Amino acid sequence: MRGNCFCYGSVTKKKIVLEPPVIRVSLVFVEKGGKTHEEASRHPTVVQPFLVVFSYFQFALVLVLGFTSALQYDGECENKKALNPRPHSVSLLEFGAVGDGKTLNTVAFQNAVFYVKSFADKGGAQLYVPPGRWLTGSFNLTSHLTLFLETGATILGSQDYTHWEIEEPLPSYGRGIDFPGWRYRSLINGDDLHDVVITGGNGTIDGQGSVWWEQFSSHSLNYSRPHLVEFTRCDHIVISNLTFLNSPAWNIHPTYCRYVKVQNLTVHASPASPYTSGIVPDSSEHVCIENCNISMGHDAIVLKSGWDEYGIAYGKPTKSVHIRAVNLQSSLGSGLAFGSEMSGGILNVLVERLHLSNSFVGIELKTTRGRGGYMKDIVISNVEMHNIHTAIQVTGQSGSHPDDKFDPDQVPFVKGITFDNMVGSNITFAGNFSGIYESPFTSICLSNVSFSMNWDSSSSWFCSDVKGFSQKVSPEPCSDLKESSFNASSSCFFSLYPYNYATDF
Repeated sequence: MRGNCFCYGSVTKKKIVLEPPVIRVSLVFVEKGGKTHEEASRHPTVVQPFLVVFSYFQFALVLVLGFTSALQYDGECENKKALNPRPHSVSLLEFGAVGDGKTLNTVAFQNAVFYVKSFADKGGAQLYVPPGRWLTGSFNLTSHLTLFLETGATILGSQDYTHWEIEEPLPSYGRGIDFPGWRYRSLINGDDLHDVVITGGNGTIDGQGSVWWEQFSSHSLNYSRPHLVEFTRCDHIVISNLTFLNSPAWNIHPTYCRYVKVQNLTVHASPASPYTSGIVPDSSEHVCIENCNISMGHDAIVLKSGWDEYGIAYGKPTKSVHIRAVNLQSSLGSGLAFGSEMSGGILNVLVERLHLSNSFVGIELKTTRGRGGYMKDIVISNVEMHNIHTAIQVTGQSGSHPDDKFDPDQVPFVKGITFDNMVGSNITFAGNFSGIYESPFTSICLSNVSFSMNWDSSSSWFCSDVKGFSQKVSPEPCSDLKESSFNASSSCFFSLYPYNYATDF
């Protein structure tokens, strides 16, 4: 439905597309002598605004808000499509695997996946991993596969570097995350796949990352560290009901992917593990992350989309992401982070029912000059924090560059970020909002935010090159976040209802 004051939605089979509200309000100008504005332009006299529209505008706004609320998009996680059981199943034992934690089973995994591939046109198959400790180097998956880890089953990443393949860096990064050049291939990989499930009865994938952390800290590695699970250019991926431990670097990394669900996971690494991250959607879209407990040395959940000139050239954003009902902890990073590698853009993100504890930063959006790209249309609501050094940080002075080829004039923009319904206890700093002089951060919205500080609250906020709106915020934020104009408040309200999402999972 479209009208002068209504938003509208179009509904098609298995797809809902919501578009932003359209408000058209015209000021009617009437000349003192009764002439219209058009007539007055032909006969110049004194013209004054006729403001009978004002009450109509207020009424229209109420209708817009109500209609928008009724049509709001509930997020990628609302799609509850059940997983169909595979018509075929095979056990890892059938390929000579030995679950003693010492025997290398890389060939057994590779042969099992090759066998399962023959069922791709027959509905796919399940590869069953029974209880035991299954040591392996890196191996690849195939389409229409379910990798099922039974209760008591643990896939162990080998601590011998020669058991991990090396590969070229991702095109949107131009180099490895740790060092220039190539990188170690992840433990479990999927490239250009469709319909893959990694699940189980709370089985475990353990990267045994301590040797990698030591080598990284001593600058002894020749290539960038591997991740535990990486999917590249894949679609319809589900990862659920598992425990991930001790990744060498990142745990789950979907990159250039579509329709990814990550559910019911426990993800953990030592607080001292350097730059380990939990779930990292990267230049991916239609992503659901829910019901997870994640504690990492660095960022627990972080959204990315490429690094400087490489990410700009690749041009693939991370978008349509829904995160809900997660418990996050980060020793030296952020519980929930965006960037700093975000040169392809990050947009249309809905985060809700977020619990953050014992972390250096609670929620952080980070970028810097030379990144390009954007972060916009992000809504974070219903958040609980405890024992956090900095509750919210939005900064344009964070992150390094992959090389000296970046363009310092490629400044990112940050716009339309809403923080709603947040409470925190034992908070040291409420917020640090540090924009970029050439590209100030705008439409930063805070509503119903209450932090209990552990020191003088008068110094709890810092703002520069930022503009936004706030209501019911304690302690009182910076003046830069207290715009009183109607446009500021209305744009913040509308941002609570993400639009232009489409789901077809």
